[in-house]
Amino acid sequence: MDFGGTKLLIGEVDSEGNILASKQYRTGYVNQQSAVGIIRSSLADYLSTVGCGNRNPNAIGIGMIGRVDTEAGHWLQIDLDRSQPIELAYEISETFGMPCFLANDVKSATLAEQCWGYGRMSDNFIYINIGTGIAAGMVIDGRLTAGSHFNAGEVGHTQVGVHTGAKCCCGRTDCVETIASGSGFDICARMMRPLYPESALELPADTRVDVRRIYELARKNDSLCKLLVDNAAQAISNLIMNLVRVSDPDTVVLGGGIVSDPMMYNNILLRLHKHTMRFVTNGVVLTRLNPAYIGLLGAAAVAMNSNITKEAAILQ
Repeated sequence: MDFGGTKLLIGEVDSEGNILASKQYRTGYVNQQSAVGIIRSSLADYLSTVGCGNRNPNAIGIGMIGRVDTEAGHWLQIDLDRSQPIELAYEISETFGMPCFLANDVKSATLAEQCWGYGRMSDNFIYINIGTGIAAGMVIDGRLTAGSHFNAGEVGHTQVGVHTGAKCCCGRTDCVETIASGSGFDICARMMRPLYPESALELPADTRVDVRRIYELARKNDSLCKLLVDNAAQAISNLIMNLVRVSDPDTVVLGGGIVSDPMMYNNILLRLHKHTMRFVTNGVVLTRLNPAYIGLLGAAAVAMNSNITKEAAILQ
C-alpha cells in the first residue's frame, strides 16, 4: 500500500518485484485518523473487488508520507500541523489478520531500489526522489539510515546556493525544495512571473503550475521557463554534490517526475563537477523502476526486508 498526498495505491507484489494486480484510490487532504479510515476501507474494497485469487499474501507493507517508526509500527505525523502518533501497523494487522509493516514513502522507495534496482550492485547509494517535494534515502554499508527521530533524508530543506528569495516552511529561504520540486516550481513561477510579461506561462488559480508546461515552453526559449529550469537544475546538482560529500556513495539514483524529463536530467549532469563526483563510479542514474509503481514496490520491500523489520511483535 502506497499512501501519498493525493492517492492510495494498493497492489500485490511477489518476491521478484512483479506487480500481480493493483488498484488506485483517491485520498485528498487528510488528517491521520481519517487516513487510517481510508486505508481500512480501501483495503477492504480491494480484497472484495480485486481479491488475491489463489494467492495467499504473507504480509502487508505500507509506505507512508511523513515520519514513521518502522520498528514499532507507529505512524508519527504527516507534518507539524498533522501530528497524531498512531499504532497503524497493529491496527491494520488486527483488522485484516496479517502481519503489517510501515516505513516512510521515500525510504520505502529506497528499499525498492535495494531489492530490485541499482541497490543490487551497490551497498552505498543515495536515492533522491524529486516530485511534489524532495527527500532522499541513504544506504551506507548496506543499511538504510533512519535517524534518531526517523527523520533522516529530509534533504529538501537544504540551501544549495541558488538565490530566488523563495521562503520555505522550515523558516529559511532558498531551500532546494522551494526551487526544484513540483511545489517549488510553482512558488518560483508565481514570484517571477511579473518580471517576465512576455512569458507564455499560465498561472492557474486553484492548482499548481504544470511543470510539464514549463519544460515545453523552456524548449521554445521562453525566458521565464528557461530560468526556472536552469535554477532547478543547478539546485539539484548542488544538492547531489553536497550529499556525495556527506555519505560517499558509488551510485546516485534519481526518481520522481521532475527529473524523468531528458532535458532536466541532462541539464543536471552537465552541472556536476568531475572532482566532486570522481568516486561515484556507477554514475548519477535515473531509476529503472517504474516511477508510477516504485512506491508500491517500496511498500512491498518494507514487508520483505529483514534489515528494518522484526518478524513478530506486530500481529498478536
